[in-house]
Amino acid sequence: MKRIFLSGILLLPAIAFSQSITGKITQTGHEVSYVEVVAVKGEKKQTVISDEKGNYSLKLLEKGNYHIQLIQEGVEVFNKDITVSGDLKQDFFIEKKKEQQIEGVSLTARKKLIERKADRLVFNVANSIASQGMDGADALATTPLVKIDDNTGVSIVGKNGVAVMVNDRILNFSPTELVTYLKSLRSENIEKIEVITSPPAKYEAQGNSGLINIVLKKNQNLGWSGSFTTSLQQQTYTGTSNSATVNYQNEKLRSSLKLRQNKYDKHSYENYWIEGVDGLKSNDNRKDFGDGLGANLNIDYQLGNKSNIGFIYDYGFGHSNMNITNTSNYFQNDNYTNTLLTYAEHRATGKQHTASAYYDLKFGKQDHKLSITGNYFSNVPETTIDFTTTENLGDRFVVKSPSTVDYKIYSGQADLTLPYQFAKTETGVKFTNFDNNSNISYQNLINGNYVTDPLKSNQFEYNEKNYAAYISFEKSFNEKWSAKAGLRYEYAVVNGNSLTSGQQTENSYGKFFPTAYVTYKSNENHTFNLNYSKRINRPGFRAINPYRWYININSYFTGNPFLKPSINHNFELSYVYKGKLSASAYFQRTLDAFGQLANLKNENRISTFENYYNQNSMGVSLNYSDTFFKMWEANYSANYSYMNTDVFATDAASRKGNSYDFDVQNTLGLTKGKTIQLILNYWFRLPSNSGNVYMDFAGVFTSGLKLNFMERNLQVNVMVSDIFKQGKSIGKIYYTTGTHSYNNYYDARRLTVSATYTFGNKKVKGASRHVNFDEKNRAN
Repeated sequence: MKRIFLSGILLLPAIAFSQSITGKITQTGHEVSYVEVVAVKGEKKQTVISDEKGNYSLKLLEKGNYHIQLIQEGVEVFNKDITVSGDLKQDFFIEKKKEQQIEGVSLTARKKLIERKADRLVFNVANSIASQGMDGADALATTPLVKIDDNTGVSIVGKNGVAVMVNDRILNFSPTELVTYLKSLRSENIEKIEVITSPPAKYEAQGNSGLINIVLKKNQNLGWSGSFTTSLQQQTYTGTSNSATVNYQNEKLRSSLKLRQNKYDKHSYENYWIEGVDGLKSNDNRKDFGDGLGANLNIDYQLGNKSNIGFIYDYGFGHSNMNITNTSNYFQNDNYTNTLLTYAEHRATGKQHTASAYYDLKFGKQDHKLSITGNYFSNVPETTIDFTTTENLGDRFVVKSPSTVDYKIYSGQADLTLPYQFAKTETGVKFTNFDNNSNISYQNLINGNYVTDPLKSNQFEYNEKNYAAYISFEKSFNEKWSAKAGLRYEYAVVNGNSLTSGQQTENSYGKFFPTAYVTYKSNENHTFNLNYSKRINRPGFRAINPYRWYININSYFTGNPFLKPSINHNFELSYVYKGKLSASAYFQRTLDAFGQLANLKNENRISTFENYYNQNSMGVSLNYSDTFFKMWEANYSANYSYMNTDVFATDAASRKGNSYDFDVQNTLGLTKGKTIQLILNYWFRLPSNSGNVYMDFAGVFTSGLKLNFMERNLQVNVMVSDIFKQGKSIGKIYYTTGTHSYNNYYDARRLTVSATYTFGNKKVKGASRHVNFDEKNRAN
């Protein structure tokens, strides 16, 4: 009896903590996957996510009365008070009318691979075989309309310089840093990827590149998780990268620490010819090498049932170096005149700090939401270019060109979401301040001493203040028709001052930026969308800074302080069939567009930026995604565009022409559990025209294996890119004074071997809240 009594005493705690709620979530007879089930008792909150079949199991710490909430896509779709006295089986049924309160959500037993909402295309990564067991960069590469490159970053078809968000918060990284960060994410933690080709009024009007939003899965359990990834890249030389992530979450705190390191080393060449009265044949033999370290800390703390605060800090430090041997032969009327041989060493060190803090509050019966955010960004790159130029007559010039650029950006914003019955309303205000102070010196070696040339040196100060306010409305009229419209106003004050030349520029302007979207869903298989947006493309700091980057004694790049922003009008009609086929047609009108132009006069080659053309462009994009025989996932896309460019005020040639590119992606599971997968991908572009540029054929064939071990905790990838070495950049640039030709290759053929080990509770997503900080992308 004594033993029985003691055993009973020992079992009491287990009995006290054993109560749980289990059941299934359905709607109109269908299971509802990935719904957050929240149990609230006093100040305590426990949560779990339903699986793909709508099943859930939530363990409770104590008995008593609980308020149950069902959350779908951040919106409460059901609530109920229940009493728990032990294990309880409780199914939940979401009424049909609740579905209409959710923005574009289709609650079915299994989400379609591709969905169309009012302002974005949604790729459900969780349903994609090809996107499982890989890093975030690879998952993004499988997304329709999206391209990703280690050098140029992420782009949407027909658009460059795309901003990437995680859970609706901008990632503030350079293109190469962005790819490194995305590789630290895991695809199994990604719910979906949203491709926003026409951003609504809530987002900055800057740029015509669109947005990509990576939505992470909701965490199911509390505790620790993390991963380690190491990667080796063999190009002409060997490069490495490593990353580590640790997540921790309890009932109130979410935190995440990410560390990253990379080292790269590759060989590139660039060939450039100019034909005309003044001619040039230039060849660069280049070695690019550098390294980087970074850390990202996210902390989110829940103050109460409806409020939370958060802090984000990211630090990046690295070197970006080049050794270049350049040969430049000059001609006059096809007659040879001179040769310059230049050896240059570029050494650059950069430090970046990004800090963001936010406060979110829900209030009212309908959970109105107020978000207040502050951002700070600092970047101080220091660069020294040492070069020695020798003429064919034997004259030798030794030059040192040190420069320091100090970027600082800070911003504050407030956003208010009001989910009224008549329409979901969003409104907000934002202020942003840009500062750019730069100093570059051109120094000639004379009699053993470096002497500054004041005519080739410059100090420049730039300040820009931007004030913005927006409002938008979204309304579902019935199960078939919905609409969204918004208006954003931005007012900018710009001041530029060249301390060396005394040149000053002042400008101020205010503009309205409307957006409108209409969606028609005839049934579950057919969705149509029509949208319009007006955007502005402001130049980056380097494009407006008038100081010069010399590559030899006669050639340099410079910015233009009088450069004006361009305006874009975008129209798009899209269609999605059964979540497998998506098609879109677009028209874009660009006014006062700017770009970089090169001019050769005698032996002086100058590259600068000008507002020099208006452009009409139209195009069609097709994408088909499907799974065959349960082991072959295919994703095929084709894109066609036509551009008509009207040039003014420069000697660039007005042209029109077509562009074509295709992408074929295949993932084949070689084992029943898909622990071994074969990758066969081929992207290629046919000879195409864009603006006054003709581009020759280019293609990249990639193949490899993905291997999973230790119940998928260890993943090894072996990939070979650009197998046939077709990833060259070859083409012509047309001017009224002559034709410029180029033939470049940036060491795209490479072998990549990577291994990722995941530990702990893999269902913890970590703190991944990122704040809107769109302006940082202009610090280039």
